[in-house]
Amino acid sequence: MSEVLLQVNDLKKHFPLRGGVLRPRGRRVYAVDGVSFQIDRAETLALVGESGCGKSTVGRAILRLFEITAGQVVLDGRRIDDMPAGALRPLRRRMQVVFQDPLSSLNPRMRVRDLLAEPIRNFALAKSGAEIDARIDLLLEKVRLPREAKARWPHEFSGGQRQRIAIARALAPEPDLIVCDEAVSALDVSVKAQIVNLLHDLQREFGLALLFISHDLAIVEHMTHRVAVMYLGKIVELGRKRQIFGACKHPYTEALLSAVPVPEPGAARKRIILKGDVPSPINPPKGCRFHTRCPYAFDRCRVEEPELRPLDERPVTCTICRRCRIPWPLPVDTELRDSVREFCTPSPAWPVQPPRRAWRRFFLRGPAIPRPRSDR
Repeated sequence: MSEVLLQVNDLKKHFPLRGGVLRPRGRRVYAVDGVSFQIDRAETLALVGESGCGKSTVGRAILRLFEITAGQVVLDGRRIDDMPAGALRPLRRRMQVVFQDPLSSLNPRMRVRDLLAEPIRNFALAKSGAEIDARIDLLLEKVRLPREAKARWPHEFSGGQRQRIAIARALAPEPDLIVCDEAVSALDVSVKAQIVNLLHDLQREFGLALLFISHDLAIVEHMTHRVAVMYLGKIVELGRKRQIFGACKHPYTEALLSAVPVPEPGAARKRIILKGDVPSPINPPKGCRFHTRCPYAFDRCRVEEPELRPLDERPVTCTICRRCRIPWPLPVDTELRDSVREFCTPSPAWPVQPPRRAWRRFFLRGPAIPRPRSDR
């Protein structure tokens, strides 16, 4: 049985807005408004959604980079959301973060050796300079950088190499949990694959738990064990990777997956275009947050705010089946419930294609005369 490392209960973070002559006082930005999930040891949970939905705010709230408005954050059985700074300091060793832009998160006035030695000294993990150097050499080896890199400055590296340094710095205090806040979003495609494979290897070797925050669903599919889909400060669906990518239940998840490009020219995909714009987090709509854009919304959605409830072994907030128009939960009658479930089982939103050779067509300048087959 898996051991729970991190438990988040009804997390809320509201940012107050300044009032003025033309602006009323007391307004707030409801960035995160009631988020709950858990992460087991050595597990990866992906937090996905479009920009502005509150993904990064959740990650930073867990790390106590700012104070939360309400809710609980429990790390290995201990509440840390209301813990004083002095008592929290030893626990910060167990929670680390890798940000999106390593050039901004790495101090440009410090060499790589100093960047990696700082957390080792702060948490008293080495007793001498020689032991610190040995730890730094091991960290560079783990992230596949040469030992000579420790004498260089951050600006002397490429983007992928800087991200490896950021990962090494996160590994230095030997954490249990690493929050990857868009850690591969600013990298080239080939470098993304290298960093994702590196995180996989480090997770297996050290038993790390990862909170992987991203809007790139193609990367998430290869990276995570479970997926939480966020919309306007709330989690609308949470489940195993195969459940989300294979048979999602929430209409927003369905639309989100339909926007992901498939590397197969012949694959038939139905693009779901949502109407309207995302509402403002300052004045979110009543009832279901998604009802203003949902093609299946009805009167109940505009009044009742849905909660995450179990549906086919995964929590989802949608209160109505988008196919049979029957509100969840399903009828109590067993025969009727089974018939409804069989009727409304959705087709996979993420098409499973047989393995085929990848190819790409390049257009060359020149006369439009086909070359002989022998020249190809």
